[in-house]
Amino acid sequence: MGKRVGSIFGQLAFLFPLIAGLSTPAFAGCSPSVVTIKGDFGKARFNIEVADDEDERAQGLMFRESLPNAAGMLFVYESPRSVAFWMRNTLIPLDMLFVDSTGTIARIHENAIPLDETPIPGGDNILAVLEINGGLSRRLGLEVGDVLRHEAFDQRSAVWPCGK
Repeated sequence: MGKRVGSIFGQLAFLFPLIAGLSTPAFAGCSPSVVTIKGDFGKARFNIEVADDEDERAQGLMFRESLPNAAGMLFVYESPRSVAFWMRNTLIPLDMLFVDSTGTIARIHENAIPLDETPIPGGDNILAVLEINGGLSRRLGLEVGDVLRHEAFDQRSAVWPCGK
């Protein structure tokens, strides 16, 4: 029993930075450096870097030796498209959340293998991809159909627009 309780507290300590403060008014809008995700699991907040041009998307998270738990990179395209990612020169395992133009998660690829050059297809009509630490989507309970809030999504068609 003591080991299980310790495990639960450890998980709560790990998740606290992701869920802390989500009920405050500061999270009612959008910030270019924050993505918020909501679903049946609740809400999670990630401090992000945005890769929204060809050079930034090509570099991605290559050569990084770590990524903070509540951090990620949001790859944004000019319009929805078919996308595939790989892990060339990427040293840490990542989860990839492939997101459509409404901010809805269309596909989740868990624990992409560092340095693997096998293409990871994201599907069609993808506007953005959020990369977070490998295994984190499962630990949080993220699922296809959960929604992201960020200013990169057209606020007229976003399922969860800024300000709501």
